[in-house]
Amino acid sequence: MPDVIIIGGGTAGLTAAIYLQRGALRCVVLEKDAFGGRIFPTASIENYPGLPGVSGEEYSEKLRAQAEAFGAELIRGSAAALAREEDMWLVTTRDGALRAPAVILATGERRRTLDIPGEAEFAGRGVSSCAACDGNFFRGKDVAVVGGGDKALDDALLLARLCRSVHLIHRRGEFRAAGGTAALVRATPNISLHMFQTPVRIGGGRRVESITLRDARDGGEAELAVSGVFVAVGSAPETSLCAGIVPLDENGYIAAGEDCITPAPGLFAAGDVRRKAFRQLVTAAADGATAAKAAADYIGAGTNARM
Repeated sequence: MPDVIIIGGGTAGLTAAIYLQRGALRCVVLEKDAFGGRIFPTASIENYPGLPGVSGEEYSEKLRAQAEAFGAELIRGSAAALAREEDMWLVTTRDGALRAPAVILATGERRRTLDIPGEAEFAGRGVSSCAACDGNFFRGKDVAVVGGGDKALDDALLLARLCRSVHLIHRRGEFRAAGGTAALVRATPNISLHMFQTPVRIGGGRRVESITLRDARDGGEAELAVSGVFVAVGSAPETSLCAGIVPLDENGYIAAGEDCITPAPGLFAAGDVRRKAFRQLVTAAADGATAAKAAADYIGAGTNARM
């Protein structure tokens, strides 16, 4: 029986596994998709300390191999249910059940998508959901940002400092973002506003070359020549497992603080699934280490663990 079950094999989950195994605590990591998480298809990571330019695939493989080298058991599979049984946690999977005194939820979040032709095909080849991660690849180029909330406008402002022009595309006539941010966007000369416009397809050859928009008022379509499309139409945390077990905030994120401790005994939250101000690889790694230490303390091994 493992000491800790980690649900989610991205940066937070695998970092937690490394710290736990170094502390002589046995852990199992469940991951339903690729180990490494959503960063896996990224062409190049520029902002992770010490690894400039590493690809998402190489980064993910290094992280997976490091966790396995310390003895973590990595299982490809989904957690279907989570329940408390006396002083243990029960994690149900398609292949059976796992029990442990502690569980770290590192399930992350899923980006909402446009669901239009070309979006999936050009993922990592001009389509991105992270301007902070990928903006530098589009320095001096023309790009589009889709969305009307705070993230979309923040992305547009960030990209305006790097790119020749930014086309901000929103399906409504007013932004949902804070008024001050909207005013700053409107005052930025290289940001063009495309209101009442809905993207219908993304085109290109090896990489993105265009995005086609449909006018919500008359149905007319127009094509914009761009090298990148940044999708900022929101995200949703993967918290279905813990609904009703721990408090969630108004956006569905687990209401756990910087210590990653939830109100449920032996249950910890790490990475993008947790309510936090900034979601990046480096903050996910920090959460993984913090959650591992908290889980070790809960089990009673934290004081002497070599983490």
